[in-house]
Amino acid sequence: MKKIYFLVLTFALLAGSCNEFDAEINTNPNQPSVASGPQLLASAMLALPDLSESPQGEFLAQYLAETQYVTTSLYPQASTSFYGWYQGPLINIETVLENSNATPEIMVAKILKAYYFWNITDRWGDVPFTEALKGATNLTPFYDTQEDIYNDLFALLKEANNMEVTGQLSSDIMYGGDMDQWRRLANTIRLLMALRLSEVNPTLGKTEFTAALNDGVMTSNDDNLVFNHLADANNQGYWYGQITVLSREWWALTEGLVNEMKPVNDPRLPVYGNPARESGEYVGQLYGDIVDFDTEKYSLLGDEIARQDSRVHLVTYAQVLFAMAEAAKLEWIPGGDTDAQAYYEEAIEQSFLQWTGSSDGIDDFLAEPAIAYDPDQAIKQIATQRWVHLFMHGYEAWAEWRRTGYPDNLVEPEGAAVPNRLIYVESEQFNNTENYNEAVQRQFGGTESLYGKVWWDAN
Repeated sequence: MKKIYFLVLTFALLAGSCNEFDAEINTNPNQPSVASGPQLLASAMLALPDLSESPQGEFLAQYLAETQYVTTSLYPQASTSFYGWYQGPLINIETVLENSNATPEIMVAKILKAYYFWNITDRWGDVPFTEALKGATNLTPFYDTQEDIYNDLFALLKEANNMEVTGQLSSDIMYGGDMDQWRRLANTIRLLMALRLSEVNPTLGKTEFTAALNDGVMTSNDDNLVFNHLADANNQGYWYGQITVLSREWWALTEGLVNEMKPVNDPRLPVYGNPARESGEYVGQLYGDIVDFDTEKYSLLGDEIARQDSRVHLVTYAQVLFAMAEAAKLEWIPGGDTDAQAYYEEAIEQSFLQWTGSSDGIDDFLAEPAIAYDPDQAIKQIATQRWVHLFMHGYEAWAEWRRTGYPDNLVEPEGAAVPNRLIYVESEQFNNTENYNEAVQRQFGGTESLYGKVWWDAN
């Protein structure tokens, strides 16, 4: 009993004496527990290539054909989760917006938030926005309509453009702290978003397009939003990890892509893919072909794309020029076919420079009958060449295909049409039931599928 009494007394004394210790005793001064704004934004930027480096995206745009496991990797028949975007880059960005007073941090955070949400809503349709990113205070956020999200993103990007910024952003791995380039990126995203409204609300689209153009968009390839991987295992390209590290020769160029590029001697083709080992020629594989798995016969993904230190092109100057060519043809901006042709040809030249580092052969290429600007086929030509340019940014190319219907050579393997959207993750049905059901009813009449259409897809 004495022993027990002694132990209880000792414990009580120790517990009481703990109150005398400084609260900072459990804080490691060499390991900060709170990330800074620049650190959070750098982390958000590190996720940017994931918007592009995705087999699913390349399948949806029919850039790549699967040489193995074809039936399981054509289209995402099941659900696709958007949680990772909310729990990763977006919560970091929101933390900066709620806690930072530094104008460079706030400006970049607004642009990144808009860019991520633009990608998310274009894939799924209506998604949580105004009530999202609240943590434990709201675990069942409302699904905003895509139309409302677009309007909010336009406003957010305008706010970023209009900010008076002092200083630079440290840890800026995209533009090295150049705030003028971030501003041009914001206006370029607005421009591309505005064109997305060409079928559903051309009046608003034209207004937002011309306003973004007047505020100042990208002016050269130097302004491109490009993620540069490193020759380092901690930050290497996705395709390098798959093809070189894991020895997976699972992806060939599609027959549709090769047939679009090879007949016109497109100099980008040797960058996009390798000659087939069997013939030494560029040979595309029929998308969705479940019969022939001979990787020797087809052009596999190019060595340049699969470099360890590869470059991921996200938003580019050539996209601006293709958009201006289409806007001129739609009479959103002056110039008609004369300017539309000039923008179209300049877009292709800038695409050559982006992908090959040279504009050699541009005159011969533009003179090819299938490429030479034809006023009667202008929208098709512009959209098709934009698709060629957007290689390996499959989700963006898929969005443009849904809007325009071009290129018109996408195939339907075994009758499977190209999807119009991604399906919400199943857990939303159980954890956010009311808001999920409302969103599905509002958009698709209560039945969710890959073939429901997002708001702007009026094609």
